[in-house]
Amino acid sequence: MTGNEPDTRLDSRYSDEAATAVPWEEAERRLAGAELFWISTVRPDGRPHVTPLPAVWSEGALHFCTGPEERKARNLAENPHVVLTTGNNLWNEGHDLVYEGAAVRVTDDARLRELADAWEAKYGSFWHFEVADGCFGHGSGSAYVFSVAPRTVFGFGKGEPFSQTRWRFG
Repeated sequence: MTGNEPDTRLDSRYSDEAATAVPWEEAERRLAGAELFWISTVRPDGRPHVTPLPAVWSEGALHFCTGPEERKARNLAENPHVVLTTGNNLWNEGHDLVYEGAAVRVTDDARLRELADAWEAKYGSFWHFEVADGCFGHGSGSAYVFSVAPRTVFGFGKGEPFSQTRWRFG
């Protein structure tokens, strides 16, 4: 839990009459269980950049990592606002999530060790990271780790009943 309960609303414009708002706890469960996310950042010239990546839910925020020279890291140096999406590619079943917030770099080695353990627990030994100098180490490379606390999250229930829930954080 974030310790900060969101304002939860069902948008009746995009929801069946039988739909109800999804509790935030259910959205958190889905965020924690999702294996793949698509991250959208903005290039310095304003063009969008979208790429898939794994992420870990921990202490009320999503966390992802990227190499310091990768496009998304360079974009975040200019503009920390991101959107992370997850769900499935089916129209009539499942639940998609669109997660908005600002990426903040995590540099505390103790916290990074906790997150490295979480990555390996979720994704297996391929995702084993060493921690040094405020970064994840993997092979000969290093990666920055970012935390994104939720600002606004949208949930799209697919199939009967179709629904759109919005969670807005103060």
